[in-house]
Amino acid sequence: MKALVQRVSEASVEVEGRVRGAIGHGMLVFFCAEPADGMREVEKMARKIARLRIFEDEAGKMNRSLRDIAGAALVVSQFTLAADLRRGNRPSFIGAAPPELGEALYEAFIARLREEGVPVETGVFGARMAVRLVNDGPVTIWLDTACL
Repeated sequence: MKALVQRVSEASVEVEGRVRGAIGHGMLVFFCAEPADGMREVEKMARKIARLRIFEDEAGKMNRSLRDIAGAALVVSQFTLAADLRRGNRPSFIGAAPPELGEALYEAFIARLREEGVPVETGVFGARMAVRLVNDGPVTIWLDTACL
C-alpha cells in the first residue's frame, strides 16, 4: 500500500464539475492499494497517517499530528502511484490492486482513519477527478507499508 501525503492549507476534489470533498488545514492523501494488501496494511497506513507529526508547534517545529491540530484529511484514490517505469516510457499499472480490491481497501482505509479521530473527505473511487490544493510548506511525504 502506498500513499503520497501533502500538508495543505486547503484542498478540494471535483468530479464532473461538482466539489465532492474539501478541507481546510490538514492533509491531502493520495491512496494506492496493491494486490497483496489487506487489513493489516490498512491499519498500519491509517495509524501512521493519523499520527504523522508534520504540523508545526509553537516553536515552529514539525511536532504535531492531524489529531493534535484537529485537522482533516482529503483522501483521493490514485492507482498511478503503483506505476512501473522499468521498461520504456509508458507506465505499467499491473502493480495496482484490481478495482474491486482497491475500492474495498480504499473504503476500509477511510473508515479506519475516521476511527483514529480524523475527519475525512473523499473523492470518488475510479472517477476522473480534478484535485486542487495549496501545499503548505511545501511538505510532501511518500509512505509505503513495505517500509513502515
